Amino acid sequence: MYLPTDFEQYTRHLMGAELYQTMTSALTNEPPVSIRLNPFKCRTDNVNIPLADGRVPWCDVGVYLRERPNFTFDPLMHAGAYYVQDASSMFLHRVIRQYVSDPVRMLDLCAAPGGKSTCALAALPAGSVLFCNEPVRNRAQILRENIVKFGHPDVVVTNNYARDYQRSGLLFDVILADVPCSGEGMFRKDAGAIAEWSPANVEHCRCLQREIVSDIWPCLKSGGLLIYSTCTFNARENEENAAWIAAELGAEYLSVDVDPTWQITGSLVNDCPAYRFLPGKTRGEGFCLFVLRKTTNGFSPCKKRQIARRKAVNCSLINGLLQSGEYEVAQCADNEYLAIPRCWADTYYTVARSLHVVHAGIALGTQRGKDVVPAASLALSTALDATYFPQVALDTEQAIRFLRKEVVDLPAETPRGFVLLTYRGFALGFEKNIGQRANNLYPIEWKIKSSYIPQNNLNVIA
Repeated sequence: MYLPTDFEQYTRHLMGAELYQTMTSALTNEPPVSIRLNPFKCRTDNVNIPLADGRVPWCDVGVYLRERPNFTFDPLMHAGAYYVQDASSMFLHRVIRQYVSDPVRMLDLCAAPGGKSTCALAALPAGSVLFCNEPVRNRAQILRENIVKFGHPDVVVTNNYARDYQRSGLLFDVILADVPCSGEGMFRKDAGAIAEWSPANVEHCRCLQREIVSDIWPCLKSGGLLIYSTCTFNARENEENAAWIAAELGAEYLSVDVDPTWQITGSLVNDCPAYRFLPGKTRGEGFCLFVLRKTTNGFSPCKKRQIARRKAVNCSLINGLLQSGEYEVAQCADNEYLAIPRCWADTYYTVARSLHVVHAGIALGTQRGKDVVPAASLALSTALDATYFPQVALDTEQAIRFLRKEVVDLPAETPRGFVLLTYRGFALGFEKNIGQRANNLYPIEWKIKSSYIPQNNLNVIA
């Protein structure tokens, strides 16, 4: 593998010759493959994973695989039964479990494609609400898709910048800033990361990271946690920026309990608690994380906006539709109905005025004429009472056809109207049975675009 000369010189000096050699040798090997099970959709204590190659030790729902299957053609991935994620990033699960014991309001500031957001959801105490934000519009739609498939109702997805959050007046107990970086930790997965690397880009990222954290800092409560992370190796974007946050913004470092056998590397420039995941040492890609507690009040965000006036909506829409819980029904400008958990409904109505919300709670459906066409979010939600709709179980071939947004013929005895399609007990989405044919309601932007026909594709979860 070719590595830029400037990168080699800097990183060898930073790590020392032995550690640098260990890391670069590992970059020539195939990266490990890992998934994280969705504990809200499948039992994780006895699930059978034929390709399993051990558990991720710092995440109790993380599993290594012996090889990389063709995930695209596994309907259970599309159903949200699991998420494909590098094991190093799952360390967030360990951090949250150690430091968050009561319900919180948390923000994942740079969240796309959604791996760390769904990891956080699996670790947060019940009653918490998670805001997932992505400033780039098309990436925010990918984030929305992955959050919807995960199926947890206590989530808001936004498409904003950190300074927009500052103006909103929202305060958070925990903020994850997995900031844009120079991507050195992705070198063996992404040749483009090597081509784009330069000392100038490292400096650009270092400055951008400080700007992002500065913008969001007023939204973190005094005593709140900032989890700062990158997928890069250099100290400028890691130890130096963490030290700047502590000194200039006002924070103290917190340590995370780890097992020495995990071979997590500490700080390379000082004695602050740093958690570096280096290929060749730890089983995962390059990653670095710091936990800091805000110690000063700093300056306050703008005055909190008044709660928006609720638009009265007929709550009979959700009678019998959801398993349990208290929800309010909100209607968006595009005639889409949302079920918002009542415990944070006030927050939703406030932020809906000041932030660009692309998803919240459970999208129930959209009014079209006399019908409310059920949304994919409803099918995939863990709150859905699946007995509300007639169900048709699909085999693997039929499930893939449905996920390609092709029409799947329904059994003759299927009732007319909206039908929930399932695969091995997991909901995939809806079709509308109109008698002679059925309309596939799977979102067109989510469909499998490949025309490849898989042969004997192995399900990741048996």
